[in-house]
Parts: sequence; C-alpha cells; structure tokens
Amino acid sequence: MAPKRLLQGYAARGEDADTLVAANIDLVRRIAHHLAARLPASVQIDDLIQSGMVGLIEAARQFQAGQGASFATYAAIRVRGAMIDELRRSDWTPRSVHRNSRRIAEAMHQIEIREGRAASDAEIAKVLDVPLNDYHAMLQDSASANLLGLDELFGPDAETDRVLPGTAATPIEEVEQEQFRDALAEALAALPERERLVLNLYYSEELNLREIGAVLGITESRVSQIRSQAVHRLRARLGDWTESLTSL
Repeated sequence: MAPKRLLQGYAARGEDADTLVAANIDLVRRIAHHLAARLPASVQIDDLIQSGMVGLIEAARQFQAGQGASFATYAAIRVRGAMIDELRRSDWTPRSVHRNSRRIAEAMHQIEIREGRAASDAEIAKVLDVPLNDYHAMLQDSASANLLGLDELFGPDAETDRVLPGTAATPIEEVEQEQFRDALAEALAALPERERLVLNLYYSEELNLREIGAVLGITESRVSQIRSQAVHRLRARLGDWTESLTSL
C-alpha cells in the first residue's frame, strides 16, 4: 500500500495525528534508505517504506506530548522497529547461517573463558574445526544476514525494545536498561582495537564498508568480516542478556 493511501485511511482518526504523519513522511523515507544501504540488494526500498509508514501511523496514534521526547525521536524508533519486524517476517537467511552464527559466538565464549583474553581468528577456526578461510566465509555470510545495532546482538527472537531508550518502561525495566547499557559499554571497551574502531566508524560515524576499508587500508570484504566478528564477540560476552531477552 502506498504511503498516500495509508495516510488517507488514517485521516479520519484525528487531525493532530494526521498532521504528525504528514509532517514526518520524509523521516520514513530517510530511515528506509539508510537501512537499505546496509542490507542485501534483494530488499526492496518500497517494502521498507510501506512497513515504516505503518510504524509512523502507530507512533502518531500512541504519542503523548510532554513525556520528554519529541515526536520525531519517538517515531524514528517505531518506524525503524516496524521495518525490522517486517524484515524478520520475510527472513531470507538460511538456517545454516543462523546456526553457524551461534557456533561462532559459543566458540569465542569458550576460548575467552579459558584464556582470559580476546579469541583470535585462528583459535576460533580451530574450535570450530574448519580452515581459517572457511571461518572467514562464515563471518561474511553472517554479516550479510545481520540487521543493525542491538538486533545483531540478540538475534531474531529477542524483544530488544525492552532495552532501548525512548520506550515506555516499568521501574524494573528502567533499572535493567541501565544495567544493560553499562554491560554493553564495558564489552565494547574490551573489544580488540581494530574491531572497536570498525564499529565506531560504522555505527557512530555512519561510514559504509567501502569507506571504512579506505580509511584502514583493507578490503571491503575484510571490513565486513571484522564487523561481523565484533558483533559475535559482543554477543558471546553478553550471553546472559541474550538468554534473558530471548526467553521472554
């Protein structure tokens, strides 16, 4: 359904909400294009925009002014969440990729518990009982399947809204959010320097893989592997959080 038709269908629900939707259609498009740039070419931008419009309409329906956040900030979380929910429903990733992703995180955890330091590529490949090139290929496959941000840490079944700022939370959940952010900050600080740099350039500076490769003097595919390995390492180090979120 086109954005205009969605908007027309919602207009009767209230002029204020209608105004919010109309004023933020460009926000949906910006988020869709930003997300699409990090996803396989098979993902259609129009599909992202359509699901994002549904999220925008829901945000306009539920938004309450005076709660400390602007509508644009609140809507951006809901729009992006709606897009990711739709991507999950149409997951293109083979089960073998998800299975290998779990194996990588488990191998990292096993090595780091035993050695008390970051696991190297060669050590991880040895635990997985695969050649180093095959391990790198597994990272590449996983990188192509992953979404963004916190969703990459917890996988497709986690309720990451519970640890994201800007959503309604009970006092217990607010404490949990703060504890999670502390744990994530600690895990990020303990990453190997190159992995930490790649994540910073990718998420904070919003450089694409090609641009990061140019900065570091390595290939785009190697940047993708490093980013994927960093995400797996964070997932391994935040295993207790992963289990608690996916068990809800």
